[in-house]
Amino acid sequence: KLTILQKRQTSPGLSLFAGGVAGGVEAATTYPFEFAKTRSQLGSNSPGQTSIWHLVRNVLKTEGISGLYTGCSTLVVGTAFKAGVRFLTFDTIKHALADENGKVSPGRAVLAGSLAGCVESIVAVTPTERLKTALIDDSNSQKRFKGSFHAARVLVAEKGIGNLYRGLATTTVKQAATSAVRMGSYTVLRDASKANSIPQNTLTTFLTGAMAGVITVYSTQPFDTVKTRAQSAAGAGTIEAMLSILRDRGVFGFWAGSTMRLGRLVLSGGIVFSVYENIINIFS
Repeated sequence: KLTILQKRQTSPGLSLFAGGVAGGVEAATTYPFEFAKTRSQLGSNSPGQTSIWHLVRNVLKTEGISGLYTGCSTLVVGTAFKAGVRFLTFDTIKHALADENGKVSPGRAVLAGSLAGCVESIVAVTPTERLKTALIDDSNSQKRFKGSFHAARVLVAEKGIGNLYRGLATTTVKQAATSAVRMGSYTVLRDASKANSIPQNTLTTFLTGAMAGVITVYSTQPFDTVKTRAQSAAGAGTIEAMLSILRDRGVFGFWAGSTMRLGRLVLSGGIVFSVYENIINIFS
């Protein structure tokens, strides 16, 4: 079976396509978790004052089921694009770092994942995350955006194209850390399962990706929380975002939204790696 660490037989075009499809499926499936996580991070309540589930019930009551999908189309397109870029970049860098037998050490897998995260942040993640976050924040306050394209026009008209790259530094750090931990831990876990003669099937891939998601959430959540505050509708600098989190919620505020992000990344890790590897197998 072809795996993500055996790329000599996988063309860049196929890697980009498979990653894009996997990212789009994952984003559409798990978006309500992302919505609830973002709303939680944008709030100023003390930790535990308003639960995630209360937030979700309130949105369903006041905005209906469609409220949980505010900004979804932006994230689906952005996630499909960024996942394609991530896998293409990861595969290319990993292949360059592989030894003569095509093997990649855990450290080199982490490095490849980190560099892939930096590339995807600049190329795709920052502008789509900025739009998604601004739309979710706006839907809970001024309601001045009519949709993704309208939001993009308004933000660019107000402060130029740079407004879509608000939070670039925090997003790049977050993506580099997330991709490094996610791809690196997946590689280590997958190799461990093979070493212990665990059957390499879709279920194994899903569970391995899910475990990598758990590790990723708790090790990188502070980057995600700062990034979200920086990309709110009003926008904020990195230091300003960090200080506002400390002021509103204290140190534990940096882990705001962990529950919803955990729900998303556990499913996300399982879905994205399973879909990716299955597409690679089919077209190879």
